[in-house]
Amino acid sequence: METGAINDYIDVAQLTLYAFWIFFFLLIFYIRKEDRREGYPLEADVQTGRAPKPSRLLIPDPKTFHLADGSTKQAPSPEPQRQINATRTAVWSGAPYVPNGDPLSAGVGPGSYAQRSNKPDADLHGQPRIAPLRSASSFSVAEEDHDPRGMKVIGGDGKVAGEITDVWIDRMEMMARYFEVKLNGEAGGSVLLPVTFSKVDGRRGKVHVSAIYSDQFGGVPALANPDQVTLLEEDRITAYYGAGTLYATRQRSESLL
Repeated sequence: METGAINDYIDVAQLTLYAFWIFFFLLIFYIRKEDRREGYPLEADVQTGRAPKPSRLLIPDPKTFHLADGSTKQAPSPEPQRQINATRTAVWSGAPYVPNGDPLSAGVGPGSYAQRSNKPDADLHGQPRIAPLRSASSFSVAEEDHDPRGMKVIGGDGKVAGEITDVWIDRMEMMARYFEVKLNGEAGGSVLLPVTFSKVDGRRGKVHVSAIYSDQFGGVPALANPDQVTLLEEDRITAYYGAGTLYATRQRSESLL
């Protein structure tokens, strides 16, 4: 027998190759199992209406994560997932869904949001990372920029929705994240407008928002605390404006032809 041969059919190189194959298979299996830790949306069977039950062999055991703020999170989470507030348009698998009720608040399509923690994001000092200028007195609008406070907010229909009363800044990134808008009419109250959904026209003193119409600002999710915004509230607010890009009017959700 040649050097390294165990018998006439097997040698060390062959065993090494087999060991590599086994290791690689177990590695891929472990990675695919771990990427299911946060949960997969399961497609319900259109005949029975029941979602397929995942195999315990393919779902990892719960693991507890210790977060920076001292809290813990378990994944996979024992808490039930948020139900989809939409209805299938046909009985066949893969059929599109249409939102139930108010499409801007349904939380589906471009208005989808994640079930993030209902706590404010914190900076390195433990303070809320995002805060209004009235609370973050050490920050101000740069002199070379237009101060949006006092400007009118114009919706996608060209009508005035309200007036900007404050700017919410990111203490870590040193940039504006939201505008606080005082609404017109009987609705009153204030809502947050993500800067990324607005266009500031400093010369005319207006802020244009094409995502939603003026009468839809009243439906923007409100804050539990008027001086802070939680991670969950941020996602829901941004999702509302995102939904408007498709559902603000019926024409937006129709085909171009």
